[in-house]
Amino acid sequence: MTNTFENVRYSALDLSPIVEGGTAADSYQNTVDLARHVEKWGFERYWLAEHHNMPFIGSSATSVLIGHVAGATSTIRVGSGGIMLPNHSPLVIAEQFGTLETLYPDRIDLGLGRAPGTDQLTMQALRRNSKSDGSDFPQLLHELRQYFDPSLASGPQRIRAVPGQGLTMPIWLLGSSGFSAQLAGQLGLPFAFASHFSPDNTIPAMNLYRESFQPSQELEEPYALVCANVIAADSDEEAQYLSTTMKQQFLNLVRSTEMKLQPPVEDMDSIWTEHEKYSLQRQLGSSIIGGPEKVKADLQTFLNDTQADEIMVNAQIYDHSARLHSYEIVADIMNPSR
Repeated sequence: MTNTFENVRYSALDLSPIVEGGTAADSYQNTVDLARHVEKWGFERYWLAEHHNMPFIGSSATSVLIGHVAGATSTIRVGSGGIMLPNHSPLVIAEQFGTLETLYPDRIDLGLGRAPGTDQLTMQALRRNSKSDGSDFPQLLHELRQYFDPSLASGPQRIRAVPGQGLTMPIWLLGSSGFSAQLAGQLGLPFAFASHFSPDNTIPAMNLYRESFQPSQELEEPYALVCANVIAADSDEEAQYLSTTMKQQFLNLVRSTEMKLQPPVEDMDSIWTEHEKYSLQRQLGSSIIGGPEKVKADLQTFLNDTQADEIMVNAQIYDHSARLHSYEIVADIMNPSR
């Protein structure tokens, strides 16, 4: 069956961006404002992502911010896209999300990744084993799941997550390659793919997830979410202008330049080299940028290619009102009768 806007859910990813001239406090106010708007516009879930030592991202204390957003909204699901599990003790994550699920029943998602979400030096500051390459992620995941469901343990469960034990919030695996796709399939868990920065691996990972899928208590059939950069505006030209903020962000990451989220510019060619332009255009290859008609057509193509069950939208836009409008345009496309 070909997925259409009518049978696909749509959601939002937020990095709580800290913009040039703004503060983390400003970004948290904008995060709550965006969450309230997308809840009203019919978005399914609102996820926040763990990153560290990045001056343009304010969502490092992800669990804390999830609680803040959940408390400021009433119906939308709120979760992590994701928590980088190897950075943490599984018991601590079980307790944190057990607390969130207890405070906001049936509204919390626990999305898990295996990357550090930062640089090597910051990994050490997080007390992560610098020799870890993520290969221990399945063991950490199993330990975490046991705290919620002791029946998964091979023996008596002497250490309990309180709160946490007995709760059944959805656990998602996140990935930008095939590792988590295959693991999610084998465990029968929902899977979220980071096409917003790894477009070339999208289709192979989606296929691997579906081929590997084994029905479980959580899911009878595979369920795949794909995240894409979507910068929408009233015209193609305005959207391209707004998108230069995102392009500068990725360029600064490549250059290891520490800056807050920068305002848009008229001409990226005066900033990047030809080699940088080529590399970033490839990395941002699945990005959807344009006015309403172009975004609608490109979203349908994206759906046709990925056969995703859900699309998650990421929009790194400098001006908060323009960012709100971008998400509203997506809502109008995905659910014109809302």
